[in-house]
Amino acid sequence: MSKPRLLITRRWPKAVEESAMEHFDVTLNDKDIPLDIEDMRHALKSYDAISPTVTDILNAKAFEVEDVSCKILCNYGVGYSHIDLPSAEKLGICVTNTPDVLSDCTADIAMTLMLMAARRAGEGERELRAKKWDGWRPTHMIGAKVTGKTLGIIGFGRIGQAMASRCHFGFGMKIKIFSRSQVSAELLKRYNAEQFSSVEALLSESDFISLHCPGGTSNRHLINASNLAQARPELVLINTARGEVVDEVALANALENRIIKAAGLDVFDGEPSINPVLMSSPNLVMLPHLGSATRETREEMGFRALENCKAFFKGETPLDKVV
Repeated sequence: MSKPRLLITRRWPKAVEESAMEHFDVTLNDKDIPLDIEDMRHALKSYDAISPTVTDILNAKAFEVEDVSCKILCNYGVGYSHIDLPSAEKLGICVTNTPDVLSDCTADIAMTLMLMAARRAGEGERELRAKKWDGWRPTHMIGAKVTGKTLGIIGFGRIGQAMASRCHFGFGMKIKIFSRSQVSAELLKRYNAEQFSSVEALLSESDFISLHCPGGTSNRHLINASNLAQARPELVLINTARGEVVDEVALANALENRIIKAAGLDVFDGEPSINPVLMSSPNLVMLPHLGSATRETREEMGFRALENCKAFFKGETPLDKVV
């Protein structure tokens, strides 16, 4: 019996690609560049399974094809806002993701950004590399203390909880959260956390905000000029969720006018393009979407995608089925 045809849209760690080839008739994207709409339309007609990433365009137009061969999109990543789920479901295509395996590393990057932004690490490194440092002095590059401060977490899924664990138990931070669904009393008690009913209220009560909510239309510009105006002037904002969650023009304005103190971004709206307004913000730390970028996690993500795909073709319900 022939193996299902699987397109892997971006290069994976070698160990995972080798495992994929044992179970599937694999086509690799050797150019390792994002696929456009026409590429995806062709792929939907040519393969039994596709493993896309956040860089691939799978909007409603991409699904406007006839004679679809693809039966499953085993997404490489936990977020799937780049996939138009109603269109996939209409064509009878199963969609899976890879939760759990990247929670720790994404929380680690959020923690990295929070410390860097609070302690002005990016500015300090640029000063050293430019050979402009003239020695220690009491008033040089004063930042914000992290230990014991209040952290507001928006989105309290696996990654948000991993962030709460690091900050509460590691840095003695007070945890406050915003989530559209009611968080259980048991879970709140674990972190001595308080749930707020609005983003505005959370911003006004927090020294730091860390975003861990899904992307997509419902959360586009969840952080905007209106609610940033409600924030404490010492606020440090961290985004490792999705770029579209933050209105980047509003954020740049808030940073420039000291409406908030600093920010750290690992994701961007329209990445890999970076909005030019962000480039002139010295109190902004930026990383190139490194949230899950460890060998262990990137391998686990690939193996998890493969397990979902293998289960599907065995006639089983994939562990991480979205639709």
